Amino acid sequence: MSLQRNGLLLILLTGLLGILGQWDAALARVWLLPAALVAFGLMYESLMVRRWRVRVRLEGSERWPLGRERSVRYVFEQHERAMIRAQSALAAPETFAADPRIEPLRLPRGREIALAVRAKPRRLGRHAWPAPRLRLAGPLQLAWWPVQTQAEYCAVVIPDLLGRAERAAGDARGEGCAAHAGGGSAEIVQLREYRHGDPLRAIDWKASARRGRLISRDLAEERHLEVLLAVDVGRAGALTAGEIDRLGLYVNVAARLAQRAADLDDAVGLLLFAERPVALLRPARGEAAVARIRRTLAECTVHPGQGNPALAAAHIRAMSPRRMLIVMLTDLLDAATEELSDAVRLLAPKHFVLVCGPQNARITRLPAEPAHDALDPFRALAAAEYHRTLVGNVRALRALGAAALTARPEQLDRAVFDAYQRFRRQRRV
Repeated sequence: MSLQRNGLLLILLTGLLGILGQWDAALARVWLLPAALVAFGLMYESLMVRRWRVRVRLEGSERWPLGRERSVRYVFEQHERAMIRAQSALAAPETFAADPRIEPLRLPRGREIALAVRAKPRRLGRHAWPAPRLRLAGPLQLAWWPVQTQAEYCAVVIPDLLGRAERAAGDARGEGCAAHAGGGSAEIVQLREYRHGDPLRAIDWKASARRGRLISRDLAEERHLEVLLAVDVGRAGALTAGEIDRLGLYVNVAARLAQRAADLDDAVGLLLFAERPVALLRPARGEAAVARIRRTLAECTVHPGQGNPALAAAHIRAMSPRRMLIVMLTDLLDAATEELSDAVRLLAPKHFVLVCGPQNARITRLPAEPAHDALDPFRALAAAEYHRTLVGNVRALRALGAAALTARPEQLDRAVFDAYQRFRRQRRV
């Protein structure tokens, strides 16, 4: 309970009359009147508020893409009085980025009042949404009275998806076109029945119209890649990368790249590794392969051990005799360690390796910022050393035969997609 203006005024009046009663014996007991009004008024309000029932429900998407902002609606309703004044504290789970706030409410009888809160999930998994904290104004406007609310809602955070606009933009840039030798058009080998997972560009629309069902075509000169996404789920994944952690960033990039590979009819697989390989999905084509990858990514968590890319590379090399594009998502500051260098040495002769990692945006900005205290120059020197080390590690990996890139967290997804598109166009794999 907390007092409102009327309650505060009566208490103030009680105090003033009590002081006056010390000076004038005729006013010695006058303070009892406002004090009694406060006591009996609060008792009355307490009894009345206990009878009021305010219903609250939460409405929102069941599935939330990791790192994408969505909204939750709080819907309030009461049937007790003509009007109830209230205040509600709206907040998201700790694993969501949101600005908690207190909203005033006027709840008329029998009418729903809705408030919306926007939040951005920062961690995969299932998260229970906290019920809103609600307090009601008493009928005499003496105090605010907290009441218990019950509103069940769970948000399931999943890896991010490519939207329709992004997929269409990728096709417009030429990602959806097959790479043909010598720049000529591909020869059609045969027409066949459409199979689930065939890309739209493989459908022969004229033949489909003639036969009344979807018909796909096989092209002689098309070359499809086998892509393996190697994701580091070691303890470094718990470090922040923008608004989410590094594991979440890797999961989003891997899930979206798998979706793009399936659109282009490339086979795509997944390897999760920490101290040792954690999960392996062999490369396969179609939407079913993407769905398996997304389910596996949605369930992955940060492991306590340090990621060991060398052991993961040995597992990859023993797994497949065919040449693949290996997209390894890990911390590029580890490029100076023997494990990551050994991983590239093991994979580069047979496979084409792309090593990707995020930069710390805040650290990279420090050398250009003005100094405000005596420690700022030392922070700037440390940040410059961080940047030099990162650039040097990228060069070292490229010297070993791998492609390597680093970008800010919000730009890493686009950088990986551009590299993938370039490798397909240049037939590097």
